[in-house]
Amino acid sequence: MRVLVVEDERRLAAALQRGLRAEGFAVDLAHDGEEGLWLATEHDYDVIVLDIMLPLLNGYRVCARLRAAGDDTPILMLTAKDGELDEAEALDTGADDFLSKPFSYVVLVARLRALVRRTGRRLPQTLEFGDLAIDPARRTCTRAGAEVRLTTREFAVLECLARASGGVVSKREILERVWDSAYDGDPNIVEVHISALRRKIDAPFGRAAVGTVRGAGYRLAVDGG
Repeated sequence: MRVLVVEDERRLAAALQRGLRAEGFAVDLAHDGEEGLWLATEHDYDVIVLDIMLPLLNGYRVCARLRAAGDDTPILMLTAKDGELDEAEALDTGADDFLSKPFSYVVLVARLRALVRRTGRRLPQTLEFGDLAIDPARRTCTRAGAEVRLTTREFAVLECLARASGGVVSKREILERVWDSAYDGDPNIVEVHISALRRKIDAPFGRAAVGTVRGAGYRLAVDGG
């Protein structure tokens, strides 16, 4: 899941980014409303976490402009403690949910997952490719009925390929969706994770589901290989 966090409190934003990445999310950050609006317009996100009190352009206006442009990405707005008027205006502006500061991180993650499920932006609960089954909600993977243990990143790469339904996914797309758009490390990290997936979901079962399309990227065979 790719998340945009628009929050001007930098320590809070950084903490959210670290925590959400640990949960397997790809996270982009913006520290003012104009940057947040630009990122939301330029990239495809599964959900947006949007503070209300932002420099340059407040959260209400960011939300309103996205909705006016036809962008239906789920938005969770962060409001002031006991801010009933904030909560009401957030919903009236087009937000899908709100959370009052200070908030529980566990509740935030649960709200984000629920938002995405409710708005139907994910694929069906279980994704099946032959005898390979991927359950994004439970974050489990099985091959021929046997559980395959994957790391958080490995699962995220596999889910990214599964979302394409047999289509080719470029290395850049994987980096942006599994890491984030600001990732500036070694891009060969994608190959490392692809190799790990092949060792875990293909080799032990005599399959070849994870394929390389030379010069284009990777794909997951619709029949499970």
